[in-house]
Amino acid sequence: MNTFKQSAIEILKKAKTPLHYTEITRLALESGLLETEGANPEKTMSAIIYVDIKTKKEGSDFIKTAPQTFALNPNKKEIKETLKIIEAEKAEEEKIVIEGGFTGKGGEHLVCSELLFRGFNASIMSVDVGVDISAIKDGKFFGIQVKTSQKNNNDIYNFHIRKKSFDRFNQGNIFYILVLRDNKKSSFIILPSNEIERKIKESAIFSVNNKTGYALSVKLRNEKIYLGNKNHEIGYFLDNWSLIK
Repeated sequence: MNTFKQSAIEILKKAKTPLHYTEITRLALESGLLETEGANPEKTMSAIIYVDIKTKKEGSDFIKTAPQTFALNPNKKEIKETLKIIEAEKAEEEKIVIEGGFTGKGGEHLVCSELLFRGFNASIMSVDVGVDISAIKDGKFFGIQVKTSQKNNNDIYNFHIRKKSFDRFNQGNIFYILVLRDNKKSSFIILPSNEIERKIKESAIFSVNNKTGYALSVKLRNEKIYLGNKNHEIGYFLDNWSLIK
């Protein structure tokens, strides 16, 4: 079962009421149930639910209660998964992987380019060893982890960090760069790993998925930028590349 479908089921179980697909997506992202770097997770969520209903009909986990609004199917029937159903689900899963891959790699190349313009000898890692970009300047090495998110309808960017990876690479020369994408431009939040650790302790970043990961929610409110809530204004870290030193 793919992450979008499973997270939708979990959100609707908790809500106990029909929800618009955009609200399902928002709650799934903010709770950390859903981890994606796709450019339009709302559109993907809608497609996943629609395909499930269309292919499985009475055997679907979902029912449509109003335009673009869904609930859990209270009368779900056990059905045999035919080749048509399997192929339809596989096609949607492949779309998710491809879309997320484009967005994730696009973010990495964008950050790598910014580092090169700033005099870093930067390159994207060919093998996943826990950091996305290695960068050297003035003889000093920096490991860069890149996370990319598209702004949703509520002016929120959602990110996810795996706890195992964070614990392993929580060092002074490791930086997390959050790429904030909208239709006009890209901005960057540059966070040293010790700042991530501090924000976890301050509950600006919280544990999710049985404490196997961390959810980061960056919000734009009245031309200010916050991490988690309005108690944690992070304008200092916005496009502040001088922190990498």
